[in-house]
Amino acid sequence: MPDKRMMRLGAFMRPVSIHTAWWRYPGSYPDANFNLKHIAGFARKLEAGKFDAFFMADHLAVLNMPMAALKRSATVTSFDPMALLPALAMVTDRLGLIATGSTTFDSPYHVARRFASLDHISEGRAAWNIVTTSNPDAALNFGLDEHMDHDERYSRAREFYDVVTGLWDSWADDAFVRDVDNGVYFNPERLHVLDHKGKYFKVRGPLNVARPVQGWPLIVQAGASDAGRQLAAETAEMVFAAGGPLADCQRYYSDVKARAQKAGRDPEHVKILPGCLVVVGDTVEAAKAKRAHLDSLVHPDSGIASLSIALGTDASKFDLDGLLPDIPETNQSQSGRQRVIDRARRDNPTVRQLAQALGSYGGLALVGTAKTIADQMEEYFHQRACDGFNIMFPYVPAGLDDFVDQVVPELQRRGLFRKEYEGKTLRENLGVPRPPNRFFPETEGFQ
Repeated sequence: MPDKRMMRLGAFMRPVSIHTAWWRYPGSYPDANFNLKHIAGFARKLEAGKFDAFFMADHLAVLNMPMAALKRSATVTSFDPMALLPALAMVTDRLGLIATGSTTFDSPYHVARRFASLDHISEGRAAWNIVTTSNPDAALNFGLDEHMDHDERYSRAREFYDVVTGLWDSWADDAFVRDVDNGVYFNPERLHVLDHKGKYFKVRGPLNVARPVQGWPLIVQAGASDAGRQLAAETAEMVFAAGGPLADCQRYYSDVKARAQKAGRDPEHVKILPGCLVVVGDTVEAAKAKRAHLDSLVHPDSGIASLSIALGTDASKFDLDGLLPDIPETNQSQSGRQRVIDRARRDNPTVRQLAQALGSYGGLALVGTAKTIADQMEEYFHQRACDGFNIMFPYVPAGLDDFVDQVVPELQRRGLFRKEYEGKTLRENLGVPRPPNRFFPETEGFQ
């Protein structure tokens, strides 16, 4: 029986590209990370391509790498996503707006208030990417001398989620009567005081923002460790997965879907989108030449720094022409570290080769024509390795334009991707239901 699912596409913008050398590529906008007019143009182009969402990662510290590498990074300055996305909401109508919000260095009330506000401003297009923040330097910016333990961060995140969603349910959907004649603005019986007291948080509530248009902004999660997968299975409606070989993606997909079902959730309401760098050319050879040119612009200092960050240890001390030595566990991202180690053990590159690959982009990459790229995307989709992709553009604006102008029409021609948006909200377009209010379930469907 044919697969009737429709592919979902997010744009992982970070805010503009994952590749270390994107800003050096000929024709790229070197200041795009911090240029509102450029980013607004990218958002409008994504909406023209019927993308589900603009996904903006965030950093709470300048990247923890040596200055020799840091000076070559374009990620040292970018907008606070909760300042940028409301501006993008004003120049788009259907594009979802995903922002990272840290559960380690922020407070639930702040996160609940910001994302509820964004959902109202965008008329139902907000999404919260739950992150526990792996960069240890972030701790130094929030009064801590050491980063919180990995498993402790995820335990805190689970309670954080409960508090935030509880605050979003503070008001019944019909609470604001605005009775001008009798002078009654809201019905007190339609207000719930959360009064949460837990291991990590004590939050009275209620939230001073009406219930979001979507009930809750869409919940996004990107963890790949065991703790991260469990958090995603229990909470997420979109999972930003690590891209890799088909079989690896299939295993991740089936694992998270099974965990979601065990948690009492509908697995079809958990959309898994691996990250994927896409380089489009008129021929496969032309696309490969673009990728080779882009990779050649990565300075060796950047490669060693990227490897050091991934492993949580100083890779410059290794024999660069030898194999990767045994790496002790650290308190940083466990899944990212393990992916690098697995790749090193599988392919046996030298440390120098591994650093060069990571310094450019070491994850899933589709390099070819619109047809060959669509072929690979279709295979992953139909083989249940994903529900779609978070597309990473190699450089902007040309890399983004190539995908929207060439690959999207090919996917549409095959019946894999929408030609028009299904609704007004991000949840409607993704096919994810609006959650009922846990305190006032009888008002479900009221908007």
